[in-house]
Amino acid sequence: MDFGLVLQTDPPASRVVDLMKRAEHNGFRYGWTFDSAVLWQEPFVIYSQILAQTSELRVGPMVTNPSTRTPEVTASTFATLNDMFGNRTVCGIGRGDSAMRVAGRKPNTLARMSEAIRIIRALGKGEEADLGGGTVVRFPWIRPGAEVPVWMAAYGPKALKMTGEEADGFILQLADLYLTQYMVEAVKDAAVAAGRDADEVTICVAAPAYVTADDSPEALAHAREQCRWFGGMVGNHVADLVDKYGAHTGAVPDELTDYIKAREGYDYAHHGRSGNPDTRFVPDEIVDRFCLVGPAEKHIEKLRALRALGVDQFALYDMHDAQESVIDAYGTRIIPAVNS
Repeated sequence: MDFGLVLQTDPPASRVVDLMKRAEHNGFRYGWTFDSAVLWQEPFVIYSQILAQTSELRVGPMVTNPSTRTPEVTASTFATLNDMFGNRTVCGIGRGDSAMRVAGRKPNTLARMSEAIRIIRALGKGEEADLGGGTVVRFPWIRPGAEVPVWMAAYGPKALKMTGEEADGFILQLADLYLTQYMVEAVKDAAVAAGRDADEVTICVAAPAYVTADDSPEALAHAREQCRWFGGMVGNHVADLVDKYGAHTGAVPDELTDYIKAREGYDYAHHGRSGNPDTRFVPDEIVDRFCLVGPAEKHIEKLRALRALGVDQFALYDMHDAQESVIDAYGTRIIPAVNS
């Protein structure tokens, strides 16, 4: 199983770079960041520094979207980084929750995302791509062998189907075992139905992880409070699914939608941060299901279970008060045990 580190690009950027260097030293192979231009600093500038100061780490956004950056600009940015540092980027893409809403726009449609996946992947390889209306372009400076894999974040049935049909990878932002199995199967079934090899789609589960010294009630309570924000972030996407498909319709599992009944609103000023006051509605049960909290042994157990469900990478959200110690715990105890 591969491991990735996920960070927000809060200033100073040098700290983001340092944490990514620490992650590579501890056996992480991917470095991901949020991409929301108003809330955080520009990630692609920081990627250049991360790539320059690491040797093998692959970097990318979790996730970008096709409207705050047009697909040809996104493709050119990735392709330039690859030309400078080798093929060490991955384009994670989604509808654009915080990036679009903070800017006063609606998240992207699946049709827009489908178009973007096609354009980014083709241009990143040096192939021609139709930008719409018959305008066909190609980057003349792409070297042979270049590539930009595009991984899609998804929850709903149509998005899962499109991921299996079109994307190089699937990003699932939660670590609940039942929902992981349900959604991975949906993606792989769609891939097979589209005539693809299901194993061509890389499966990445992303969730917060907090390693405690023991399983005492006090330690677990603190860990849950540090990770409760994640249920609120996922809840934004779940609320969109309920608006679109309704609750208890069978289109979306009740195991995903039931917990947002007490959700009242969301202020993106606290997005992705521990102590987010808009996530008090998230119960401990959801934190335990969606995240990895507890002693190292509990992490190892859950990661092995995720791998058995077909998960190729666990990407660790590291937004809490123990960033360095969790990276180190994974490097010294958890990653070696999982991959022994």
